Amino acid sequence: MSLSAGRGFGIIGLGSIADFHAKAIQAMDGGRLLGAFSRSGGERAEKFTKEFGVEVSVGDLDKFLHTSGLEIVTIATPSGAHLEPALAAANAKKHIVSEKPLEITLERCDALIAACKRNRVKLGGVFQSRSTGGAQAIRAALDKKRFGRLTVCNAFVPWLRTQAYYDSGGWRGTWKLDGGGALMNQSIHQIDMLQWLAGPIAEVSAYAACLAHKRIEVEDTAVAAVRFKSGAMGAIIGSTAMYPGHSMEVQISGEKGSAWLKGGHLSVFQFEKEEPGDAQARIDFGPPKEDAGKGGAADPRAISFVGHQRQFENFVKCLNGESKLMVDGHEARKAVEVILASYQSALTKKAVKLPLKKTPKLGRFK
Repeated sequence: MSLSAGRGFGIIGLGSIADFHAKAIQAMDGGRLLGAFSRSGGERAEKFTKEFGVEVSVGDLDKFLHTSGLEIVTIATPSGAHLEPALAAANAKKHIVSEKPLEITLERCDALIAACKRNRVKLGGVFQSRSTGGAQAIRAALDKKRFGRLTVCNAFVPWLRTQAYYDSGGWRGTWKLDGGGALMNQSIHQIDMLQWLAGPIAEVSAYAACLAHKRIEVEDTAVAAVRFKSGAMGAIIGSTAMYPGHSMEVQISGEKGSAWLKGGHLSVFQFEKEEPGDAQARIDFGPPKEDAGKGGAADPRAISFVGHQRQFENFVKCLNGESKLMVDGHEARKAVEVILASYQSALTKKAVKLPLKKTPKLGRFK
């Protein structure tokens, strides 16, 4: 499919992640970037227009949603402001791909899922870590029951965000618009990976605190013991206060095999029974040289747009009837529920069972 014949994309919101959306859309097969929408415009909008060569519409969302050829919108507003523009897009019969988290409460997630169903439009969530070769290799091994019974499965996000990062936007580090801290904003990708690979989480027991930053309402460090529905156990550790920032990890282990992802690359891929292709998977998806303090571990802008590109291409293939959607609204909601359960546990100092009936009351961690 030529670029000119691709499905028309538009971006709502000009947060820093919008640049990655734009690069991904312009590089993808089957899509073309028609423009973006900004509530306030200004220098950010001018810079975006200059860099990507498309018009930024300012102030009138309804007019933007009626841009000729627009079929799909991606949501790049602050986390707690995804719902309102997404509802407007759904009501305008546009398909939606929302940046993580889908929304910051279960009720807001459910409202968006219901609106898309009602308007018969597709809803996708951005969890690009699922699309890597290493992650897909682990998923395939799980589907073949190569791990035997799962025993210990962990997610570890030892990142760093400076005080300047939190000070750079009034919404950062707030319950209202960020929806949380190190878990909701930074660790959510690995939490999604953990529950996607290891299966549903049945119970969490968590601690959380703000240990190293000022002027934020949310946690910069959290740990949670988790019990999976399968009986496996594990831990979630997320922080934005671990200098200089280190590679994230997801560890899936069972009685007959272990597969660990570090920085999105396979650092362990070993099974009781070696199969053809295992050695090649370790080569193809294995880790590069460790580089602490570099990449997304220390700088949120130092990530690749390729994962977004893969998800956007998958979304278009789904619309074309060529592929199953990698992450739909219900899938995107799952990580939010695990995080909210962890917050509830940390605040009440009690274990919390899933599923949650409603979003817990949130506040400062003590």
